[in-house]
Amino acid sequence: MKISKVSETAINENPHKVDARMLYNKDSAQAVHIHLNPGESLKPHITPVDVFFFVIEGTPDVLVGTEKRKVEENSLVESPKDIVHCIYNNSKKTVRVLVVKAPKPTTKTKLL
Repeated sequence: MKISKVSETAINENPHKVDARMLYNKDSAQAVHIHLNPGESLKPHITPVDVFFFVIEGTPDVLVGTEKRKVEENSLVESPKDIVHCIYNNSKKTVRVLVVKAPKPTTKTKLL
C-alpha cells in the first residue's frame, strides 16, 4: 500500500505560483492538492481532459465555463475537458482543494 501525505509531498513549481502538490500521477489520472491562502487564485486555464475539484477546506469561488459560484466544503465540482476553469480564494481563510484530472493529460494545459 502506498500512502502519500500532503505535508511530506514536495510543492510542484507551477505557472499559478501557488502551493500545488502532486499526490497521484498515473496514466489513468492525476490528483493534485492545492492550498490557496486568502487572495490567491489559479490563473484561468483550459485542460484537455475532464477535471473535478473536491473542496476539502474553505469556500472558494470556482469558475467553470461562464458560471462562477462560491462552493462549500465537502463539495465536488465537475469541469469538462476543453472548458475554461479557475479557483479563487476571495475569503479570509485557507482554501484546500483536491484536483483530479482523468485521464492524465498528454498535452499541455492552456493558460488564458
